[in-house]
Amino acid sequence: MRTKFTEAFGVEHPIVQGGMMWVGRAELVAAVADSGALGFLTALTQPTPQDLVAEIARTRELTDKPFGVNLTILPSINPPPYAEYRQAIIDSGIGIVETAGSNPADHLPHLKDAGIKVIHKCTSVRHAVKAEQVGVDAVSIDGFECAGHPGEDDVAGLILIPAAARKLTVPLIASGGIADARGLVAALALGADGVNMGTRFMCTIESPVAHAVKEQVVANTERDTELIFRSLRNTARVATNAVSTEVVDIESRGCEFADIQHLVAGARGRTVFDKGDLDAGIWTAGQSQGLIDDIPTVRELVTRMITEAESIITGRLARTVDSRIGAAS
Repeated sequence: MRTKFTEAFGVEHPIVQGGMMWVGRAELVAAVADSGALGFLTALTQPTPQDLVAEIARTRELTDKPFGVNLTILPSINPPPYAEYRQAIIDSGIGIVETAGSNPADHLPHLKDAGIKVIHKCTSVRHAVKAEQVGVDAVSIDGFECAGHPGEDDVAGLILIPAAARKLTVPLIASGGIADARGLVAALALGADGVNMGTRFMCTIESPVAHAVKEQVVANTERDTELIFRSLRNTARVATNAVSTEVVDIESRGCEFADIQHLVAGARGRTVFDKGDLDAGIWTAGQSQGLIDDIPTVRELVTRMITEAESIITGRLARTVDSRIGAAS
């Protein structure tokens, strides 16, 4: 399946495994690369820039295919050393970077001077247009169905993807609510040049999260997520559990971030992924949980998606067009 995205980024399939905190590690990223898709290590999962250099090297020991690094830029009282992480990426010879969060404009000159292609992930058409204007090579746009931060506009992918497609000239990657071949075909029909999946890739054999988490994703439905931080205008979609429902309840009565900070600490979420204690903290998951019913290898997942997508396009959809032609004649 050739698209503007596969041609521009030199990958076989129009499928991306985007950056996921605590999840985007060498084993998963290498498996995605070997499957012909594009995987991203998550820079800030690594405690230091030096650890990121080591993780990049470890990934290269596992695959000789292209992969990238995600650098999520968020406002913080004590921000991580973004410039040092960026330099670690450059010095390691990475060719593709996925940025997310804040405007990547300050980082682009450094990345572009190093010959790095940049995909920026955003949640609105206006931010997508701005990203293209400042010089990114592709845009990944997250619909409201996505895990993590869907923005504050609450626009689902069925509207957001074509709305972005008609404004952009750079390749567009659809993200949020996609977990199978049907989502891939739909995204292409809506004007995207590829798809990004998080929750679906998290629920694979090579994913570094605890097996209990994967089993819970399979058991969950599309209704088993919560929107937290709504009252703080920093909405995040996470899996339903004892902690996330408590956060929603506290927010419903009015609160400051300090009132829930102890519940949403990142270290607690990491414990979920590392130990499989599903109520240890909040953990991100999208509505695509309702479409996930197995835990395949990455290669099985990607091969299945591409094979079934081709079948949908050349089979059922083609027959629909042929039947109309026959009726008209």
